Amino acid sequence: MVDIGYQLEDFSVKTEAGVDFTLADLKGSPTVLYFYPKDNTSGCTLEAKSLRDGKEELKRRGYKIVGVSPDSVKSHQGFCAKHELNFTLLADTDHTLSESMGVWQLKRMYGREYMGIVRTTFLLDDAARVTHIINKVDTKDSFGQIVKLLDK
Repeated sequence: MVDIGYQLEDFSVKTEAGVDFTLADLKGSPTVLYFYPKDNTSGCTLEAKSLRDGKEELKRRGYKIVGVSPDSVKSHQGFCAKHELNFTLLADTDHTLSESMGVWQLKRMYGREYMGIVRTTFLLDDAARVTHIINKVDTKDSFGQIVKLLDK
């Protein structure tokens, strides 16, 4: 896992629109960069809706929202359409970005071990440097959790 002050390394992944997204796209304004395990699962949907509903307040504070999961562009398109998501999702299908941020880890569920994303939210400054890390994400109130952190 990365620490506060970590400078993101260059990367290139596709957005839900199939467009290349790189480190340069994160620079210029603060960003909520959140990593989630899978489109259309209960917790991930609650988290996305919370951020969707709080987008205007985050925008007022200067933040844009970018979500990342290992799902495909097509899966992201369906997820965005179904839940009227109003922010960018990145299809990190080869886990490059997730691995560089330390969130692609060994997970255990029901006695099974597998590699996957550990749900984590990073707040970045306008130079794409980590300013805050939320490891225990409140999926139902991800937006509120971020605002409380920013208001400290």
